[in-house]
Amino acid sequence: MKFILPDLPYDYKALEPYFDEKTMMIHHSKHHAGYTNNLNLALEPHAELHAFSIEHLLKNIERLPESIQTTVKNNGGGFYNHSLFWTFLSPRGGGKPEGKCLEAIEATFQSFEQFVSDFKQAALRHFGSGWTWLVISDGNLEIMSTANQDSPISDGKEVLLGVDVWEHAYYIKYQNRRAEFLDAFFEIVNWETVAKRFEENLS
Repeated sequence: MKFILPDLPYDYKALEPYFDEKTMMIHHSKHHAGYTNNLNLALEPHAELHAFSIEHLLKNIERLPESIQTTVKNNGGGFYNHSLFWTFLSPRGGGKPEGKCLEAIEATFQSFEQFVSDFKQAALRHFGSGWTWLVISDGNLEIMSTANQDSPISDGKEVLLGVDVWEHAYYIKYQNRRAEFLDAFFEIVNWETVAKRFEENLS
């Protein structure tokens, strides 16, 4: 199976003024496309792997041919992480989740506001390129960060929400002001997607 760059569920300019059109265009059509192409090139000589999903590949990195493990980890992670990231954003986003997802966040972090603060702090403390995530780990909610394009699913965790803190995600508009980028991120989080992923992982 050849992996295909997914279309965004909105226009490049739809997330203005929080995420600017130029960044979105470059992020999707250059960075995400690059990970997609490099992943396909790495898998091309290995016909036995073409039937597997990206989730299967990332969960079984150590079972892949040693010669492509790092490439699949980096580019497969980049493909998967970004494919999720676009779904976590919406021009009609912001606010907070509802139902069981909100209840779980409040039970784990004492309040939704405390969760947002803890999540932002984790993303601010992350050194260099990578991601910060809200995941389900052994049945519990957890905030974690990963380096580069590493994905939590490689460690057996299920992703509910993630933010890209590579500089390519924000440097055109926010330069080195990662905190402002994170504030903007929470203005456009698609909590319906997060809540749906939470419900799916309960079943």
